[in-house]
Order: sequence, then C-alpha cells, then structure tokens
Amino acid sequence: MLSKQYRTPRQDGMNMCMFMQNTLTRLMRLPLISVALVQGKAIGGGAELTTACDFRLMTPGSEIRFVHKFMGLVPGWGGGARLMRIVGSGAALQLLSGAIRVDPERALRLGLSEETLSSSDEAAALEEARAWLSQHTEGPASVIRAAKEVVAVGRELPMEAALRTEKDIFGTLWGGPANLQALARRPKHK
Repeated sequence: MLSKQYRTPRQDGMNMCMFMQNTLTRLMRLPLISVALVQGKAIGGGAELTTACDFRLMTPGSEIRFVHKFMGLVPGWGGGARLMRIVGSGAALQLLSGAIRVDPERALRLGLSEETLSSSDEAAALEEARAWLSQHTEGPASVIRAAKEVVAVGRELPMEAALRTEKDIFGTLWGGPANLQALARRPKHK
C-alpha cells in the first residue's frame, strides 16, 4: 500500500513563498541592470516584483501598493525586506501597515521610483523606458556588469567582505580592454 503525503495549506504557502523568494532574488542578482516599468497597478505580488529590480519607472496614473494586510498577510517574496532597503524602515512600515496607494509623485518622493515617464501609452512608455535605461547600460558590458556586481555585494555583504570583493572586481577591469581603450582616448571627466 502506498502512503499518501498530504500537504497543508500552510506548507503550500511556504513552498510558494520560497519559490518566489528564490526567483526574485535571482532577478535581483542578475549581472545586468533591470528596470520595472509600472503601467497601471502593481499590487501585492506585483509590488514585490518591482522591489527586485534595480530601478522603477512609472507612467502617469500608475500605482504601487502593498495590499498584503487585506489578505491577512505580510509580503513573503522578499518585498518587505527589499522595500525597507529602498525607502527606509519608517516609510516601508507606513506602506505595508497602511496599504497606501503610491502614485508616481509619492514614489519619487520616497525614492521608490526614479522617474515618471511622460506617456501612459504602452508602446510610447516602453520606448521612453528603454531610452531612460540606455543611459545606464551604454558602455562596455564588462564594466556595466562589474558596476552591478559592486552594488550587489555592497548591499548583501558585510562591509569588509564587500570591500575585498570590490577590490577583486576592480582588479579584473584594471588593465583590461575597456580600461586600456578609455586611457587611449584620454577622456575628460565631466
């Protein structure tokens, strides 16, 4: 006789939680710069997803809202911890405990969004977001990846370990193709 394994709703919730934490952590740690383009409403899990991206852009009339309390929950996908690092503990507690609608203006004030795009039209907003992102992704891919890694280790590791890792990352670029090409151009830093 085969024994059946029964799962409880709590186990299902925990499994989903761990899956989503792992997924969003992998997104956050990708060696590229990510941006969440919020068009419409990013509510609950959608709000948590925005926190896993490096940047957030919003269109007019859009909102981010952590509505977990209305479901008798708190964020479980890592959105609470990431939100606290983005906006600070006081603002994060207000957003979570109040389930406050964060419009583009408030998101800018809180540091939850980098910019409000001019268009709400889907195609135009996507083009505007691509143009915005290009200012952060233009240049040698190795340097962009290294910059992302330096920020990631600074966020996740204790200071001494982050400094050692930053030194190691710096060492992979020093004297490399991008560094030598830049020196040959003799750039003037503005």
